[in-house]
Amino acid sequence: MAYLSKDLSVLAYANSFTLWHYTTFDSAVTGAGYFNSAASMLKVNDLIIANIDTDGTPSTVFYIVTGNTGSVVTVAAFVA
Repeated sequence: MAYLSKDLSVLAYANSFTLWHYTTFDSAVTGAGYFNSAASMLKVNDLIIANIDTDGTPSTVFYIVTGNTGSVVTVAAFVA
């Protein structure tokens, strides 16, 4: 499955930081270019709370946007 814009929503915005929520049937969203279609919205250091594999074994993972060239978005699992 691929990124669906209807499943990405803003939870909070402050001081040029956005907290996002994303839900998907996919089991991971760290694949190369998964969020490329959202490049115009996502900024480096934005945080995405993702509910993944919602039709299988659901889990919640926090991702941070680690790169955005304007067309290629990179995310990584957030580790505190």
